[in-house]
Amino acid sequence: MNLVLATDDSGGPEIFASLQGEGVSAGRPCTFIRLSRCNLACVWCDTAYTWRFTGDNRPHRDAITFERKQNQVTLSPVQAARSIDLLAPRRLVVTGGEPLLQAAALAELAALLPEHSIEVETNGTVEPAARFDTFVEQYTVSPKLSHSGNPADLALPPARLAEWSRDPRAFFKFVIAEPADVAEVLALQLAYSMQPERIFLMPEGTDSATLRARSAWLSDLCLEHGYRLSDRLHIHLYGDTRGT
Repeated sequence: MNLVLATDDSGGPEIFASLQGEGVSAGRPCTFIRLSRCNLACVWCDTAYTWRFTGDNRPHRDAITFERKQNQVTLSPVQAARSIDLLAPRRLVVTGGEPLLQAAALAELAALLPEHSIEVETNGTVEPAARFDTFVEQYTVSPKLSHSGNPADLALPPARLAEWSRDPRAFFKFVIAEPADVAEVLALQLAYSMQPERIFLMPEGTDSATLRARSAWLSDLCLEHGYRLSDRLHIHLYGDTRGT
């Protein structure tokens, strides 16, 4: 079973080394593998090249579509493992798109990387396959709030949120565009008994000025509610670019 990856600017598979920019592992050297395809469609998604292919009419604020052939590449788990092993960081971040859509192939990949610790970035809607789940050290779960443009019945499945809340490996990262968005986080925290110390609020934005402006008021809300603030370090360092 093969993996379907996003491509970098050269057209090759988006496998790269960088500092983790978000969440509990921010600042940590990591190797990243970005998979293609997603079951959600966030209007502000900064990796729309993983899902908004020509013919996909799901809304996005940039109204740009991407040619599938130029933005997807297929690798076997063995090929992906070889590329990953060439990079120094032994912490592997599996991201997307929605990577858990390809959990069966990811299990094969993980079995080939026994020296790596594995962190998964997921939108939280997909149950991880049991075989892959055994390899995962940490989940960063990013449930999508109403401003994402996704219907709640698709983006916030109660059974999955309940399971993530019970999993000590799971940290929640909510994208926040306006102060009013935090009311939705509070409601979800209450409904699923999420521990506030496992909740990160992260400003929505793809440039440093926007992130800093939103962080200014978001930091006060984190203090008020006992949440943690996540920056987007990679945006400050490299801009909104692939392979970073």
